[in-house]
Amino acid sequence: MDRNTMFTLAGGLLAGFLAGYFVGGRSAHEQGAATPAAPSAGVVLPAPSLGGGMPAGAPAPGQIPPGMGLPNAEMQARIIKLEALVKSDPKNHDAWVGLGNDYFDTHQPQKAVDAYAKALALKPDDPDILTDQGVMYRQLNQFDKAIANFQKAGKISPSHVPSVFNLGIVYAADLNKPDEAAKAWNKVLVMAPNSPQAAQARQLLAQLNQGGMPR
Repeated sequence: MDRNTMFTLAGGLLAGFLAGYFVGGRSAHEQGAATPAAPSAGVVLPAPSLGGGMPAGAPAPGQIPPGMGLPNAEMQARIIKLEALVKSDPKNHDAWVGLGNDYFDTHQPQKAVDAYAKALALKPDDPDILTDQGVMYRQLNQFDKAIANFQKAGKISPSHVPSVFNLGIVYAADLNKPDEAAKAWNKVLVMAPNSPQAAQARQLLAQLNQGGMPR
């Protein structure tokens, strides 16, 4: 699944946030991809239900979404293989990214954060990995770190829509800052007016204009 639409629909990865609106950085990553997985592309966080909480059936941050529990045998085998690979070759950037992606997809946020940190130490300033790591920080309820990652990704790549969209999600759903959320989503409309994130941003802005905010 495209992580960029994940956050927006369910965090493309397993999201786990508001399970439906965060956008991740791994636009080309799909579950079950070959090892090591392709670099992520900035997952999009699920959009909040601004009228009163999260979307119906959406898990709260830190909860495992339905059907997103333990990894299947194939993915577990891949994780074990990647863990052995980074142990023997700790400077293997792609292996760290693949491991982070698999931890992300199997709802292991702290391990994903740590793996992405290793990848960023080897190749800094990757907006996609920063965004995926930011999604995981949000799942750990570390909202300040999530915001810092999304902001950094946006500075590195001014056209990086997922990071800006996700920034709005955290401001609206987690920090109760509708004005900051509106700034982020209006920026998405300017950056990529025909994107899926822009369509979602319009809906969310309409709810904000009607006085809606997540509780």
